[in-house]
Amino acid sequence: MTPRKLLIESFRTAVAAADPLKIVPRHLPRPPRGRTLVVGAGKAAAAMARAVETHWPRSAPLEGTVITRYGHGLPTSRIDVVEAGHPVPDERGEEAARDILTRVKGLGRDDLLLCLVSGGGSSLLSLPLPGVPMADLKEVTRELLRCGASIQEINTVRKHLSQVQGGRLAAASPARVLALIVSDVTGDDPTHIASGPCAPDPTTYADALEILKRYRVGAPDAVRDALTFGNEGRLEETPKPGDPIFRRVQNRVIGTAQGSLRAAARFLRSEGIRSVILGDSVKGEARDIATVYSALVKQIRAHGHPWRAPIALVSGGEATVTVRGEGRGGRCSEFLLSLVIELEGMKNVYALACDTDGIDGSEDNAGAIATPDSLSRAGKLAVRPNQLLAGNNAYDFFEKLGDLIVTGPTRTNVNDFRVILVR
Repeated sequence: MTPRKLLIESFRTAVAAADPLKIVPRHLPRPPRGRTLVVGAGKAAAAMARAVETHWPRSAPLEGTVITRYGHGLPTSRIDVVEAGHPVPDERGEEAARDILTRVKGLGRDDLLLCLVSGGGSSLLSLPLPGVPMADLKEVTRELLRCGASIQEINTVRKHLSQVQGGRLAAASPARVLALIVSDVTGDDPTHIASGPCAPDPTTYADALEILKRYRVGAPDAVRDALTFGNEGRLEETPKPGDPIFRRVQNRVIGTAQGSLRAAARFLRSEGIRSVILGDSVKGEARDIATVYSALVKQIRAHGHPWRAPIALVSGGEATVTVRGEGRGGRCSEFLLSLVIELEGMKNVYALACDTDGIDGSEDNAGAIATPDSLSRAGKLAVRPNQLLAGNNAYDFFEKLGDLIVTGPTRTNVNDFRVILVR
C-alpha cells in the first residue's frame, strides 16, 4: 500500500469508528411507560436519529426533532430532521430549537427525553434569550470564531445567551433525560459538547463577559446587556453542578476521539507500521502545533529518538486559527501547510490532517495530505506557501497541488485527525 493510500485509509478507519449507525444502538434504553421524545442537534444528529429509528421497537411510541447542518440530513420516518446554519446560527435553527423546547416542556413524568448530542450543536440548537435578536447572536458568533478563542470559551458565551444550552434543556423537562453524546471537544466533558444542553454548567455570566473582554470582541449592545444583566443577578443563571434537576438526567459519551485514534493506530499496525498516539486533546494554534510536531519528526529522522522509523504519529484534538487574512482554509489544512513549510521537503515524511466531520472549517474538504515533494511541486506551479499561510489560505495551496481530501459530510464528528508517517 502506498504511503498516500495508507494515510487515507487510516482516516477512513478513524471516521468509521465513530459512525453513529454502529455506536448508538448498544446504548439505547428500554422504552418507557409513556412516550419517547427524541431531540438533538449536531453534525451527527441525522445519523443518530436514523440509528434510533432502526433499532427502536415499532410498537413503542417514538417522535421528535433533531437539527443538523445543511447537507447533513438523512431520510427518517418517525423523527423529523431539520437542516440549519453552521458554524454561524440562523433562523431555521432558531425556529426548530423553539419547537423542541415547547415539546420538551410538554412531557410527563412517565415519558423519556432522549437527547442526541454531537459537535456543531452549539450553533444548530440556537434559541437566544428574549431580547437578543438572532442577527446579534450571528454577529458575536462570527467574532468569536475569528479571534482565536477555544471552543470551550466560545461555548461559555453561547450558553449564557441561550434558552436551551448550558443544561437549560434538561431543566425544562419533567421527564427522565438520557443524552447520548458524540464528543468533538478535548476532554470529552458533556458541558462543552454542543454547549451542554443537558449538562450542568460550571461557568457564569461573569466568565462570558471576561472572554469578550480578553479577545476584544465587539459584541452588539443586546448581547452585552444580556450578559451584564445576568452578571447582576437580573437573569437566572444556568443550572450548576449539584442542582437537583440532574438527579433524573444522564449524560453518556458514546463516541470519542480516543476511540477513533485507537482504531486508526490498529489499522496502521496491521499494515506493519508502528503507531504512537500523541494525544486526543492536542489544542492551540494550528501553526504552533505544526512547529512542535516538525521538531519531533526532525528528532526521529536525525537521531532515531524517541522512536525509530518507520513510525506513524497519530493525534487528535482541536486546533484553533486566529484569522488574519481573507483566504480559504480551516485548521487542519493550516496545520498541514505549516508542517510542510517547517519540514522543508524532508524525505520520507508524509502527513494527513482532516476533520472527522468531513469539513475543514467552512470549506468543501475534510483536510489535505502532504508528501515529501509538496514544496518542490508548489515551486514548479509558482505557488508561494509562506504568502498563502500568512493569508490563512492553505486551501488554495493544496487545491493547486491536487492534495485536498474531499469526503463530503461523514455525519459524525470526533474532531481533528492527524497522522504523520516517517518512513
